[in-house]
Amino acid sequence: MRRDLAYGPLPRQRADLYLPWSARPDGPVLTFIHGGTWRSGSKDLYGELGMGFAALGFATFIPNYRLFPEVRFPTFVQDAALAQAWIDGVPGLPRGPRVILGHSAGAHIAMLLALDPRWLQAARGPAPLAAVGLAGPYDFMPLPPGTGLEAIFGGADVPESQPVTFARQPGPAILLLHGTADRVAPANQSERLAERRRAAGQPVELVTFPGMGHTEILHGLRGDRAPVMAAILRFLARIGVPRATRAG
Repeated sequence: MRRDLAYGPLPRQRADLYLPWSARPDGPVLTFIHGGTWRSGSKDLYGELGMGFAALGFATFIPNYRLFPEVRFPTFVQDAALAQAWIDGVPGLPRGPRVILGHSAGAHIAMLLALDPRWLQAARGPAPLAAVGLAGPYDFMPLPPGTGLEAIFGGADVPESQPVTFARQPGPAILLLHGTADRVAPANQSERLAERRRAAGQPVELVTFPGMGHTEILHGLRGDRAPVMAAILRFLARIGVPRATRAG
């Protein structure tokens, strides 16, 4: 584990890296982007997740990014893109496929990086092979009055802030995971993004978990047999993502 790596000069531009004991050069690197309504959250809350993915053979990178009210859209997306580009220069990191994961607001950011190429192109970062969204908001505009999100996104109807706007673009394989009991970001957010992407003939999978809520979906990552983790592992295996550890 490597803590508080600086991918930029600012205090929130720090990240943690969790590595398997024995990594092969062509192994993948997973980037996990935390949630928190674009206002809160920290990489420091996800050490168990990072160690869990590393134990399963995946090098895992967990960055912080700047938050509202210090910044507004699209700065937090730009920070995540900068972090994703920066990992290519980390010594000893596997050079295999890049996969971006995120939960809640982090899933929103992950899907923008995956579907709107301008962010990673501007940061000079590689396009990911795949992206995984857990309980993400992808199609939530125009905003109803009183949400408090207008200040974060610079208005009540900002289409370029919505992953669904870019659903028809060619891009990586997408896995959307959502609990049917989610009251923060309802499952129809993933359903609409998946429907739009399928209609365009673009690769997408949607898996829902009956009775699972917004934060409970993270509990489903605890161990390779936990339901959410198992869905992610099946998806990565289907698209040919190898684990980072050497055989034996």
